[in-house]
Amino acid sequence: MKTGAVNWPWRPAGVLFDMDGVLTANNAFHRQAWQEVAAEVLGLSLSEHDLDTKVDGGRNPEIIERLTGQYPDAGLISRFHEAKEGRYRDLAFGKMQEVAGLSTYLDVLAARGIPYSLVTSADRVNVEFGMKALGLGERFGTRVLGEDVTRGKPHPEPFLLGAERLGLNPGDCLAHEDAVNGVRSAAGAGCRVVALTTTSPERALLEAGAALAVPDFTQWAAWLS
Repeated sequence: MKTGAVNWPWRPAGVLFDMDGVLTANNAFHRQAWQEVAAEVLGLSLSEHDLDTKVDGGRNPEIIERLTGQYPDAGLISRFHEAKEGRYRDLAFGKMQEVAGLSTYLDVLAARGIPYSLVTSADRVNVEFGMKALGLGERFGTRVLGEDVTRGKPHPEPFLLGAERLGLNPGDCLAHEDAVNGVRSAAGAGCRVVALTTTSPERALLEAGAALAVPDFTQWAAWLS
């Protein structure tokens, strides 16, 4: 389907939102933090290709496994997580803005009685950091965080749990993702996926299982209306 098109008659029973790259276009901060901390802690020099294909989408331990071929031990998981996420917050502080059209979209969902949930690989600290920066804390009372699942994206578990927490069948839910692994997770759970091109190119998102790719949420309030 054409990017940005809204001629899509299906209406969801609920909506599942990723955070990074969906609520806010903050991927550049994460990528810089990954490059810096991977060099410092893992001794790896990450290329743009590495960032595109191995880093975007998923929890840190699973990303480290993709990069090194070995699942990290608990000590490395903790050391890397603290360094990388702390660096991310330093880089992002005072610079985060919501993706265009998000607040209006959430207003329309609320007005129509359509529940929604956060489904993110981020930990509690980063989620609270992001919600405070964007002023969205009161909006997302239902959440699935990285520590809530045993298998992160691209496994479908995060979106299965997100639908469950809304009391819905995943097949009745619309999911918004920006990363290829996130799209695979949502599509694998049975959700219909409308992806945002804030992080990944349209073609890659569609090939991963998205039904549609859009630049932001500016047209989605009208779609629901």
